[in-house]
Amino acid sequence: MKKAELKEFLDAKVLQYNVPDFIPHDPIQIPHLFTSKEDIEISGFLIATISWGNRKSIINNAHKWMELMDHAPADFIKNHEPTDLDRFEGFVHRTFNAQDCRTFMRALQNIYKNHAGLESAFAKAYHSNNSDLQAGISSFKQLFFEIDHEKRTQKHVSDPLKGSSAKRINMFLRWMVRKDLAGVDFGIWDSIPASALSLPLDVHTGNIARKLKLLKRKQNDAKAVAELDKQLRKMDPEDPVKYDFALFGLGAFREL
Repeated sequence: MKKAELKEFLDAKVLQYNVPDFIPHDPIQIPHLFTSKEDIEISGFLIATISWGNRKSIINNAHKWMELMDHAPADFIKNHEPTDLDRFEGFVHRTFNAQDCRTFMRALQNIYKNHAGLESAFAKAYHSNNSDLQAGISSFKQLFFEIDHEKRTQKHVSDPLKGSSAKRINMFLRWMVRKDLAGVDFGIWDSIPASALSLPLDVHTGNIARKLKLLKRKQNDAKAVAELDKQLRKMDPEDPVKYDFALFGLGAFREL
């Protein structure tokens, strides 16, 4: 397939899969339960964190987490007392346990109390790294874990500078930054441009990208993300990660 034909093909797949019907089958349905900016970004960050493994399990545990926060994530994060975290004893999603859960909520409280919130923290990390969002994710991780914490919890925030594809954080950033006329992504952050986003690379999107000869690297790591970024930005420099819908849809529905 020639480059022009491939772009035309993928643009059509974006229109096919970047639609509201995508929401009920994806973890993004959780932040769509809310209307305020802080509820959306906090619930989105937490749910993106546990978005690996069985999709039904992800969504079920996401609903449990929101229920434990009284369906008011921003209010809970900003105002909880240490004893309020006791209710999360027993919460678990795969290797993400109750201790990890409580650490994440304490870290978010610190970010909203001392760093003006998630958007401000990510934007500062992005701009302080010469507008390199993947390096910015690494800086954000350092900020996130400035509170006392167990070292094991750090594995739940990926670091692109250590070779990770950072799939879940890149997915979260897509949700927050990308202006989506179809209403799937929220586009509620203005301080980071969509052109800086990277595709949330996983097994499925990686396999499809290789079949379409957009990606040569065999590992789904930070180098693969950078390689795929270059190809997608050639097709749409302003909104490269819209092709996540195309690659995901092609893989999920086994069109290739």
